[in-house]
Amino acid sequence: MTTTEFGIVYAVHIITSHFGSVASKVCECLLRRGPLSSREISRLAESDINHSKVKDILYLLIQHNCVQAFSIEPPDGSESKATVQYIALFSNILHRARYNKFSKVVNEELGSQCSGVLDGLLSNGRLTLEQLIDRDRDSKKQMGSEAIRDSLQKLVAARFVERVPSPEPVLGNKDEGPAQKKRGAKPSKIFKEPESLDERILEAATPVDAIRFPFIFEQGSSSTVADDDSNISEGKRKQPEVDYTSGPSNEVIWRPNFEELIRRLRHKACVEIVKERRDEGCANVMKAMLEVGRSQEKKAKTDKSVPMSMGSIYEELIKTDAGREMTQERVEACLEQLSATSSYLPAFVIESDGSYIVDFKSIISVAQKDEMESVVMRRYGKEAFRMFRYLSQEDRFVETDKIADAALTEKKDTPQILLKMWKDGYLHMQKLAVTGVYIPFLLWKVNKLIVSRQMLDEMYHASLNLSLRLTHETDSEKELLLLPMEKLEGALKERRNKYRAKSVLLTSARFKLDDAIMLFHDF
Repeated sequence: MTTTEFGIVYAVHIITSHFGSVASKVCECLLRRGPLSSREISRLAESDINHSKVKDILYLLIQHNCVQAFSIEPPDGSESKATVQYIALFSNILHRARYNKFSKVVNEELGSQCSGVLDGLLSNGRLTLEQLIDRDRDSKKQMGSEAIRDSLQKLVAARFVERVPSPEPVLGNKDEGPAQKKRGAKPSKIFKEPESLDERILEAATPVDAIRFPFIFEQGSSSTVADDDSNISEGKRKQPEVDYTSGPSNEVIWRPNFEELIRRLRHKACVEIVKERRDEGCANVMKAMLEVGRSQEKKAKTDKSVPMSMGSIYEELIKTDAGREMTQERVEACLEQLSATSSYLPAFVIESDGSYIVDFKSIISVAQKDEMESVVMRRYGKEAFRMFRYLSQEDRFVETDKIADAALTEKKDTPQILLKMWKDGYLHMQKLAVTGVYIPFLLWKVNKLIVSRQMLDEMYHASLNLSLRLTHETDSEKELLLLPMEKLEGALKERRNKYRAKSVLLTSARFKLDDAIMLFHDF
């Protein structure tokens, strides 16, 4: 989904609050204008920033995984050199507001020590093992070098942490197209939807998994990771001769793997949706299916899982206490329930030749539909909600009178309600001229892609407002917050408590709103 206007404003606000106004100008220039060279940025940025300062800011944003450098191969026969360009990573910028969620995911799965190591990477962007150990020495609660090393190994094995990508991948000539990038591609893969420039850049920068997740540590070394390149075929090798993922002391540089962290949050959301719409037994079965298929998912935002057998699902299920309480007969009944369709609920699982496939798209679409209908209900009332739900289910143009009959609303009020939703971009309207009739028929339809984009933009706007309000509250009580809590009495203590209550309320609201943003943008 493309970036919206308030999405850009919100991303710029995040960069401003984390890195200052000068860095935000550089980031906004990239978000609005697309890929640019450093000299183009210094010329086009709204404020007067010299070229040297622009380069420093770009290096800072790259360190924190908000910008990616790349270059495009010059045309054949051209003597010109490839110019280094930079692109803003919009999703990664939004992830900066989700660090608490990422930390919680790791804490639940791997424990507090792994969560602490991830926190260091989240706050610093990219670090070597030695830098993580140095950071631990400076902290009040030290973990020790062995615990840091073990935690990092667990994080890499679970794919929560990855080796940094290529600092400057070179893209092939645009005329070649993405289909010709890989030799021996299957015919069905050649005619896939063309990749966007962002996707091409990220794919070119990402090394193969054997290099991206090297989790076998060298024996007798406290600071390096084994990387046996002899096990990687030449056809799959993406690395240049110089190891771009290592620091000056030949240490591997690590960063958080946002793709895997988002995948875990997506899976968690799918289980919650199934639990809400079906029951806890179905949710346990879905959780087991997601565990079985996770390693085979190529992208976080995939539509369907790989096929899996009943045996593999049950084998995974009985690893948990809740799963051991379920018989195989009960699991089969849950799978049958998940595969069933109805007028109001699609199938969450597809059964095919004795195998089962998780339909992520159907599960997420149910939650998106609920969110859309909830917004329509709050904004326009019950009658509009019934009309919107009916049109969503029909998924075609319907005339006004039929909508009134289906939604059980007064025919004289129906056009006004539909017009309100149309003006706000929630409906499509089509006029149908009929011979001999003066007033044309009005037909209405819900365009889910347009509504999703409209709602996403509104959610970015709301999240921006909550962030600005929280910043305002903090700034207005800046002097009070510097005073020790134990020394506050009377009116000052009451003011501090009021600030804390406001801060918790605003943070909680933004946290929940971000869940909805992820539903439409990341899931």
